[in-house]
Amino acid sequence: MRSVLISGAALGLSALACGLVACQTMGLRGEIRLMTLDPGHFHAALVQKTMLPGVSPVVHVYAPDGEELEAHLKRIEAYNTRAENPTAWKTVVYRGPDYLERMIRERPGNVVVISGNNRRKIEYIESCVQAGLHVLADKPMAIDSDSFHRLCRAFEVARRNNVLLYDIMTERYEITTILQREFSMIPEVFGTLVTGTPEEPAVTKESVHHFSKMVSGSPLVRPPWFFDVTQQGEGLVDVTTHLVDLIQWECFPEQSLDWRKDVEMLRARRWPTVLTPEQFRQVTRKDPWPDYLLKDVTNGQLHVYANGEMIYRLRGIHAKVSVIWNFEAPPGGGDTHFSILRGTRAHLVIRQGAEQNWKPVLYIEPAPGVSKEDLQAALTRALPKIQARYPGVDLQPNERGWTVVVPDKYHVGHEAHFAQVAEKFLRFLREGRMPDWEVPNMITKYYTTTRALELARTAR
Repeated sequence: MRSVLISGAALGLSALACGLVACQTMGLRGEIRLMTLDPGHFHAALVQKTMLPGVSPVVHVYAPDGEELEAHLKRIEAYNTRAENPTAWKTVVYRGPDYLERMIRERPGNVVVISGNNRRKIEYIESCVQAGLHVLADKPMAIDSDSFHRLCRAFEVARRNNVLLYDIMTERYEITTILQREFSMIPEVFGTLVTGTPEEPAVTKESVHHFSKMVSGSPLVRPPWFFDVTQQGEGLVDVTTHLVDLIQWECFPEQSLDWRKDVEMLRARRWPTVLTPEQFRQVTRKDPWPDYLLKDVTNGQLHVYANGEMIYRLRGIHAKVSVIWNFEAPPGGGDTHFSILRGTRAHLVIRQGAEQNWKPVLYIEPAPGVSKEDLQAALTRALPKIQARYPGVDLQPNERGWTVVVPDKYHVGHEAHFAQVAEKFLRFLREGRMPDWEVPNMITKYYTTTRALELARTAR
């Protein structure tokens, strides 16, 4: 069955050769035509929350019929009909059990967007790159050791077929993280990154998320499979993808990493979030429990291994990553993030709690043995360099050091970061190349997360 809707679909983009080593191509010429494959996660819609130059407004969606497809189409229609800056996507939909084979055979587009059930994601990726299609995939692209090794092979196939395989790392576009990275690259302010210890790592990134939340102004309805770690992936391989990516991106900017040499996993652990039947019903709008979740039900409650912590060394630098999933945030709250980079002259700390009104704020604090007066002089000299790139950013003294004051115009929100990823991806296409370090660092990232899961599952 085939239907045409005046709405929209997803976003993807790209072309060019990328693999385990740097390479170049002529880039994708002409109009970018998107295909969205099995959009089971709301990120598939978020990447096309705005229109993008050079991208056809006609988007083809291939998916099994059902509620997830309908939810995706409703989100796109909401973007098309909103009062302020509406989009103009037109969606062509194929519904049927042979959606993957049909997409590969018909190929109405040249870029595939994948965001949904993670169990089949590696299969989708393999099929697309083998067929010579460019892929923009939501994280995580691998959720266990087997899919990690399949992903490595997929990157090699993508390289041979001159297509791009890329994941959506939205957190690189969050302004306090950007400024944390910027200040860390000013030696007179930050010094150098310390080595740290397992007890006091050089870099720590922690995040707290919530199963019940608002997206695009509406309560998020999650599919029941989201709570099955064999389909969604455990916490150690899901949200941690962003945190591990940021550690690599900030601590070793624009450097290629080798997963075989540069990563040493020291310890990892995992634990469940426990949901009542009422909570499950509230967030899924379904009665508990689907058969595939019965294996995780104890005493009438669902145990979801959504939480985890890993401590590892990356090129000798000790790093800690942890993720926690609660059912819902406290009143007025939301997802939170904590991050610290420890330098020999300063610590760069992001806090996001009640004191910060649940919004991320960057602080600069003197490292042990460094006087506030000494650091003040360095910051006075360095601040104009930051302001040249980010006008309006300023420093305000506090008891510990300084608060980095960021104008509201830079706080665009998580949903807007998807368009920022897309814009950069478009630039890669126009230039006909992407940074040499991106592919090896994606591989290193997914080795880190899947190795942590492997260790946590065997730890006593």
